[in-house]
Amino acid sequence: MAVFYGIIPIAGGFFTRYRWKRFRNRFDFLRLSPLLDYSQYRQLKEDGGVFRFTGEIESITDETLWVRGKDLTISVSLKKTKCFVLPIHEEDGIPEPPEQIRWNRVSTITEGAKVFVGGKIKNENDRLNFCSTKENPLMVIFYDCPDTELTNAIIRASRTNNEYWNSVTPISIVIGALALIYIAASFLNRPAFRLTVISALAAVFVPILPVFPPGFLLTTLYRRITWDARKLRAYWDLVRLPLRHLHPGQESGTLCSGEKYGYVKIDSLPSSGKKIPLLAPETFSEGRKPQWYFFGVLNKDSSLPQRPKDPFVSFGILPADPSFLAHRYAIRSYLLEAFAWLILVTGVFINMVFIFLILFLLGGISF
Repeated sequence: MAVFYGIIPIAGGFFTRYRWKRFRNRFDFLRLSPLLDYSQYRQLKEDGGVFRFTGEIESITDETLWVRGKDLTISVSLKKTKCFVLPIHEEDGIPEPPEQIRWNRVSTITEGAKVFVGGKIKNENDRLNFCSTKENPLMVIFYDCPDTELTNAIIRASRTNNEYWNSVTPISIVIGALALIYIAASFLNRPAFRLTVISALAAVFVPILPVFPPGFLLTTLYRRITWDARKLRAYWDLVRLPLRHLHPGQESGTLCSGEKYGYVKIDSLPSSGKKIPLLAPETFSEGRKPQWYFFGVLNKDSSLPQRPKDPFVSFGILPADPSFLAHRYAIRSYLLEAFAWLILVTGVFINMVFIFLILFLLGGISF
């Protein structure tokens, strides 16, 4: 029972978490690659390198997607390419993970939808286009949000809501339940193994125990805590995004566009009319006034950083040093996850005790 109800689903959950982490890392790598435009496209050779490109769907022919940008229309080969659709969600709502779709379903997406493409530029059929390779798998993401919000949206959403319930969980639970039913049937006519039969039949319903009272209240609390832990893991990733543009120990660096990127420390939030995004909420109370870290393009003509030309570069304010925040978010998320699992196991144990108590009171039942 422990193998099919616990070990295999949990192992599948860890694999699911690893898969989404690899997805986020791949996107993070591609968003830092050069942004393809017409001038760069004219200078490309047969092996053009790794680029990113954003635009709108112009047309789809066979296995080729045509994407129209500001000054360039480029083809994207959908062969062996994983395509994703980023769901729309409210700012404070629960983000659903991106939906992976096959290339033949791309035709169902309406013309004019926004597309992010990242990967290798190669010469194929006497034409330079994006192609997926083993070393550089192509990433195609369809989205419906401003380009400046795409990075945060993907980092927040690229996690599953319930890691225990993954692709292998239903199969594993069915196999485990059938094995327990077989054990119960094998000893059904042996009075000496009556307890074994009762235990096997009771164990069949272990996966649904969390949704029955009185343990259901703890399951509800478990889901709430795991959601909070998921948000903290997302914040953990978000506060580290600005550091990707800086060398360790330095306060500034140079972007691909040639702009000087960095941060300034301020004691209070700017009172300017422009709305400046908060990259992560102030969730920790230190008993002191926070020192804000303002990330953006450093300009001699302004005391405050400005928004970068590249929409994928982090621009906004953090309530403390990013490294410190990342450390705090990581510790708190791990502690919440451990506490949530303790609560869930406690609820299942309470329900099992409740069931065995009922079976004990009905001890006169015969098999």
